[in-house]
Amino acid sequence: MFQTLLTEAAALSWVDWVVAITALIYVLLAARENVWCWFWGIISCSLWAYASFSFYGLYLDALLQVFYVAMAGVGLYQWKYGGQAGEGLPISRLSARQHLFILAGGSAAALLFGYFFDEYTPAAATYWDAFTTVFSVIATWILVRKVLDNWAYWIVTDLIYVGLYFSRGAYLFALVMVVYVVIASFALVNWARQYRAG
Repeated sequence: MFQTLLTEAAALSWVDWVVAITALIYVLLAARENVWCWFWGIISCSLWAYASFSFYGLYLDALLQVFYVAMAGVGLYQWKYGGQAGEGLPISRLSARQHLFILAGGSAAALLFGYFFDEYTPAAATYWDAFTTVFSVIATWILVRKVLDNWAYWIVTDLIYVGLYFSRGAYLFALVMVVYVVIASFALVNWARQYRAG
């Protein structure tokens, strides 16, 4: 497995490496509640959309990355001016009812997308892929709104991504997701501290 990881790493283009580095910068800055995270997210997701479309033929993933670029623009604005009187957003929390709505709605959407892609496309791991995609979109939306709970959703989603990528032999991507889980765990603790200090 280690040899496979080294082989995969050596085969990556400069675009892949820039995407990985800028994505890590984005997540680290977001974990620290730094508004500049969105700038790095725009760079990372723009290049990843290009790579997904041009190198890998992953058109849906490219569209997801374009969505992330748009959301980064929204996040930049919201974090700087989305609060009261045009100030930055404070950290907030979801209610139990909002969690229930997200979990029920997200699971239903994931099952529908999984069924569609399983029945009508040659895609692999359709239900896993649908779950991670749907909950990535949800987690991104609540991160843009600076909701503390986004990190819990990212932890679960990224853990599932670890299994998904590992099952497909994408060991490098699985390793990146492990790093994301560690960063998201740190962010959850850090944001909770900021929220309590509030």
